[in-house]
Amino acid sequence: MSLELGRLEDLPKDYVDALRERNLVPLWPSLRSVLPPKVPARQTVPTHWKYQEIRPLLLRAGDLTPIEKAERRVLVLANPGHTLEKMQASAAIYLGMQLLLPGEWAPSHRHTPNAIRMVVEGEGAWTTVEGEKCPMSPGDLILTPTGLWHEHGHDGTDPVIWLDVLDLPLVYYIEASYHLNGDRQQVKPGRGERAYARAGVVPTPVFGRSGRRYPMMRYPWAETKAALQSLAADQPDLQHVQVTYVNPETGDDAENILGFHAMMLRPGQTLNLPARSPAAVYHVIEGAVRVEGGGRSFDLSKSDTCCIPGYTPTTLKNDSAKEPAFVFVADESPLHRKLGVYEVRDGDAPAMPSMS
Repeated sequence: MSLELGRLEDLPKDYVDALRERNLVPLWPSLRSVLPPKVPARQTVPTHWKYQEIRPLLLRAGDLTPIEKAERRVLVLANPGHTLEKMQASAAIYLGMQLLLPGEWAPSHRHTPNAIRMVVEGEGAWTTVEGEKCPMSPGDLILTPTGLWHEHGHDGTDPVIWLDVLDLPLVYYIEASYHLNGDRQQVKPGRGERAYARAGVVPTPVFGRSGRRYPMMRYPWAETKAALQSLAADQPDLQHVQVTYVNPETGDDAENILGFHAMMLRPGQTLNLPARSPAAVYHVIEGAVRVEGGGRSFDLSKSDTCCIPGYTPTTLKNDSAKEPAFVFVADESPLHRKLGVYEVRDGDAPAMPSMS
């Protein structure tokens, strides 16, 4: 039986004033807004960002603002449900499209939010993370985790653009977001994607594992795509062809707040995903995909991005009858698992997350 709770207007004004003078708030008038029945309150709304609309505006930013004035030349992909001023795609995900022009250098810094780069366009740029130089090619995933020095440079001839994904909204909300500037890094020998290039085998130092929290900074798209194609060929009846970016030594998520995955849709395939608690971002690496969720339908072309709120069943469809489609997925699943609130809904039936 649902109880009708008292309203703030039902209370005498002198009583409400006395509470406010003492920094007190009655819970019951607002209880249903913070603990709604069955489904959480969500500000995140289904949103689609078209790359062909972003690209000319980003290139114009390159003309309008030199890198020295911008430090990081980024257009933020903001979800209107959170208001544009908050610059967030979901409760815990920030998205931005970043431009680096030939000859430019984005200075070394480090910050508390975790970040990744998903390369969208161009060759010749690189990110150096703690002295490890990571070349950028379209589809590559590059980590810049919390507290690690990183900088970007460009030795090529054409613009390079990538998608930034950060857990900035969460870190900002808990009042832990800040950055430090540093000097240009000295490149050190060794690259993680070479040391951990084969699944199932890792380098074996004399005293065990490397001890690095992030032993692999760059996940080349060529390797990830090959893994998806191999999985699809090996299991022709498998509907959900997906791999997750992980720490190659521990098997943990590549970073500790947001999860990152790559998905392949076979030609003509329609994939129905159940409602899960975390919000998810879908970014097309190759091909074209229709994404339906939350009463909205988006036709995503190559390099387009969309966000679907949590607790929302989602359908992905590859309309091409001849070519597969490849999608990068970022979601809040590691955070939800750590908080103990991760759940998958079967139909519309609510179920409290398992504590096991």
